[in-house]
Amino acid sequence: MKYRRISIILFTLVLCCSIPSMGVTTYLSEGPQMSAAISGTNEFTPGQDAVISVVVQNRGLNVNKFVMHGTIDREDVPTTAKMVTVGLSPGNAPVLVKSDPQNIGNLASQQTTTVMIATKITSDATKGEYMLPLTIGYLYLAESGQEASDVLQSDYRWRNETIPLTIKIKPSVKIAVLEVVPENLSVGTGGYLHLKIQNTGFEDGKKATVRLIRNGNSPVIPMDSNVFIGDFPRNATISCRYKVAISREAENQTYPVDLQVSYENRDGDTVTSATDTVGVPVLGKLTFAVISDLISVTPGSENIIAVQYRNTGTQTAYHAQARLSVVDPFTSADNSAYLGDLKPGDTATASYQLSTDNEAGAQDYALDTEIRFRDVLDNSQISDTFKLAIRVIPSSQPTGIARFLPAVILALIVVGAGYYLLVMRKKK
Repeated sequence: MKYRRISIILFTLVLCCSIPSMGVTTYLSEGPQMSAAISGTNEFTPGQDAVISVVVQNRGLNVNKFVMHGTIDREDVPTTAKMVTVGLSPGNAPVLVKSDPQNIGNLASQQTTTVMIATKITSDATKGEYMLPLTIGYLYLAESGQEASDVLQSDYRWRNETIPLTIKIKPSVKIAVLEVVPENLSVGTGGYLHLKIQNTGFEDGKKATVRLIRNGNSPVIPMDSNVFIGDFPRNATISCRYKVAISREAENQTYPVDLQVSYENRDGDTVTSATDTVGVPVLGKLTFAVISDLISVTPGSENIIAVQYRNTGTQTAYHAQARLSVVDPFTSADNSAYLGDLKPGDTATASYQLSTDNEAGAQDYALDTEIRFRDVLDNSQISDTFKLAIRVIPSSQPTGIARFLPAVILALIVVGAGYYLLVMRKKK
């Protein structure tokens, strides 16, 4: 029995020694190796809103792989880039970067991802190649050591890498407005806008069209927005004339309007230039005033009154017509009059038939009057309402019993005279 027990123990020990131990895999590597490149086009034009597509790749390789017995397995490998952030800077390039740095998560060995970055090429950008620094930051496993059989110490470090990305600015037509001349532009009317424009870019535009565009809610509203100018070579200057309307909500000040040029470039592609914004001065609304003396009438009278008007605005009123609005105690069978063309400062007289009620009180009244006219574009316009003062004065004729008093007195005189003659005859 003793020998049997010894044999079982020896057999068990040999069996345990023959079972393979569990192995733990570790790696030998230089860590993540990040690279980046622009995907798609890297050519842009001045003034363009550009979305740059950047492909980011982790090219890190695990050079050596070890399987060790009796160690704790690592959760991360040295080539994995953790918590990766990607940010683009303009550097010295004429670029505005709109996107903030982006967090794209973890990138394992040989893994790629695409980052979309919103930018804008400045309108004054000149042609050439420019470098945009792309900064990639990430956390990686630098070292790990097993201090005890059940303790694993990992050392993570942060690394920043800067990778230059190359973009190209293509030559383009660039517009500069040299002169803005408004023609009859006042609040609530229509007129013309004259512009002198120069191509200050590096491209000769062909089959070019200059487009006038409303700027947001600006009260300057283009009525015809496209002028075809044909060839528009570098440094050339052209003149354009546009019909525009000015909203009634405008005031006497300067408002913005936008300009673009669509043209055919050297590659035969139709492109649009960067937008240029200019200011358009708008004059105040056309105004009129009554300059005639105070008009006086009496109760129960019918009069032809003469009212003198003046154009107190800064634009010509074409085919002007005056209108008088009458209210109790007045009536009129003819309350409109033609004034003709009124230049700024011109005056004209209108005649109205005005009847005053017998019971009109002796006081001052204010009647509404207005001017309807046409602007330089032959659009019908109407002025703001203004006032005409009418004074009712007491009548010089007697009223009531007083109206018959002269006749009574005359009758008394006649009766008295007859009575006197009759008495004198009887005495004789």
